[in-house]
Amino acid sequence: MRSPEALPQGAVSCENVVKQFRVYTHRTTSLREGFIRLIRQNPIHVYRTDFLLSGFNLKVLPGESVALIGPNGCGKSTVLRLIAGIYQPTSGTIRTSGRVGAVIELGAGFNQELTGAENIELYASIMGLPRRQLAMRYDEIVEFAGIPGFMNMPVKYYSSGMQARLAFSVAINIRPEILLMDEVLAVGDLAFQRTCLERLKVFRHMGGTLITVSHDLETIRGLCTRGVWLDHGLIRMAGGINEVVEAYMEASRG
Repeated sequence: MRSPEALPQGAVSCENVVKQFRVYTHRTTSLREGFIRLIRQNPIHVYRTDFLLSGFNLKVLPGESVALIGPNGCGKSTVLRLIAGIYQPTSGTIRTSGRVGAVIELGAGFNQELTGAENIELYASIMGLPRRQLAMRYDEIVEFAGIPGFMNMPVKYYSSGMQARLAFSVAINIRPEILLMDEVLAVGDLAFQRTCLERLKVFRHMGGTLITVSHDLETIRGLCTRGVWLDHGLIRMAGGINEVVEAYMEASRG
């Protein structure tokens, strides 16, 4: 659930969050099978429940930069999707204060049939940016993305790097109080990565709150002040970024 209780602008709070997923081992695929199962009182759908997050707690203060680290499948991206509101928690409370910009999944929020220009409007609308403010920032978004000659082309023809450029540009240029990023720096060329890092440093300097997921441990050392190490949906360690990264790397080597 999402609590309306006030938080300082730019703050994030996750309290006792549980997220479970249903993994279906069988789904009824025909009316005949459904009717037979109903008569025999057998389950129409057969599934097991998998818990990805269990009792997850995280408080991020305004202006903090937090990195979520851990192996694939440990729940890092799920945490970002929960904070962004893409997923709803099975139980627990998630609260955010201020505009949230998210680059969580390549192309998320994009309609592949629409042009880049049309998708800027769509993406900005999803993030809550009024049309008048978007008009003021449109040129800045296009310039930062660095793909002006492709804005009238459907996004389905974009490369993964071009989609990453456009998604990051919209997210950072809507002036969010909270920015969520999932491996966005792993996509695109080195020049784009450097440009993103410089803009993120400005975002931090201006008091923005950053929560990021990345396997690039050296980059997040320079970008974040705090680390949270997730392991099988549980927080194994939280603290200063260098301390957490060193402990994670030591465990990975073992």
